[in-house]
Amino acid sequence: MQINIPTDRLNNAKHKVVNKIKEIKPMPRWAIYTLIATALTTITILTIIFWPKPPKPIYPTVMAQPVIIDDVEIYGEYTGKIKAKQHVEVRARVEGYLEHMHFAEGGYVNKNDILFTIDPQTYKARVEKAKAQLNKNKALEQKAERDLTRITPLYEQNAASRLDLDNATAAYESAKAEVIMSEADLTQAEIALSYTTVRSPISGFISESSADIGTLVGPGGKSLLATIVNSDTVQVNFSMTGLDYLKSKERNVNLGKKIEERNWNPYITITLADNTEYPFIGIVDFADPQVDPNTGTFAVRAQMPNPDHILLPGQLTKVKLLLDVREDAVVVPTKALVIEKGGAYVFVARQDSIVEKRFIELGPEILNNVVVERGLGADEMIITEGFHKLSHGIKVNIVNSQQPTDEEQ
Repeated sequence: MQINIPTDRLNNAKHKVVNKIKEIKPMPRWAIYTLIATALTTITILTIIFWPKPPKPIYPTVMAQPVIIDDVEIYGEYTGKIKAKQHVEVRARVEGYLEHMHFAEGGYVNKNDILFTIDPQTYKARVEKAKAQLNKNKALEQKAERDLTRITPLYEQNAASRLDLDNATAAYESAKAEVIMSEADLTQAEIALSYTTVRSPISGFISESSADIGTLVGPGGKSLLATIVNSDTVQVNFSMTGLDYLKSKERNVNLGKKIEERNWNPYITITLADNTEYPFIGIVDFADPQVDPNTGTFAVRAQMPNPDHILLPGQLTKVKLLLDVREDAVVVPTKALVIEKGGAYVFVARQDSIVEKRFIELGPEILNNVVVERGLGADEMIITEGFHKLSHGIKVNIVNSQQPTDEEQ
């Protein structure tokens, strides 16, 4: 349906609109400029806020830890042999037939215990003969002394000649000498008789008897009767090379000599046959002053307590010798090292997370660590993991490997 609007009414409406537009005042220029500036500022701020941020640079992530400062003990490993501190062969010192054995084979004997008895009859007879000869010579000495006593005043009164006095003096001196000889013979006979009772010279464990009862022993027969071993303390003997000696001298370590000014001295630990460590330590008390030209080594000895007699003489063992103690040494893990033809180096992390390739001089290696002689300070951080992708001077994302993880906390 079409609606017809009267023409006069339409014209009146047009006039009203035109008049209203004419009544509107134009906006000043400064207001227009202000409006435009405000709009531009708003657009700029919104653009900055909503503009996508550029991606952050991705740095390699590495593990790092501080350099370790510690007192490092340096050991050497050798093959040693156990030896009894005292190993004595019991031998017959006089000839005779073995009459008795007074000990249990393999048992423990004390010093001066009676071990064997050799037939003493011959030696008792010699003692009695020596005593009789001594008594005879003493009687002759007394007679000679009385003769000299009588002759002396006679000679002074010119009743006896000088020859008589000299003969009496010589007879007396000879008789005195015979007495001394007889006393010596008696002493020898008594000593020989005492040797028929064989006693233990030391305390220790005795072996089985080397001679049966009734055997002729002594100078004309079998002389070895048994052996006694005192192993309450044992000796551990091992050999070191001439190079070891030179290195110990460089470190001012004199093997076999105790130095009071130092708070440690060389000692050893040994490993038993079951690969367990013996609970006692041994003190090094001797080092041979010369090198064997055939082997290029020199002998070293240590004293080791053996109260439970676990260590047996003749036994071979592994010896671990404390050679030196490096005080306040710089130590790094071996896993942080890179070794190439030009030498060994590590990557050091600076405080600004820049890494440096640092060449170092290596010292002795201890377990999983190595002593650094030169090239590192005490307050530096070294890269321990992830350094294979690094190069000198790049920036990294550092994770301290010594900080506990969330699970550890």
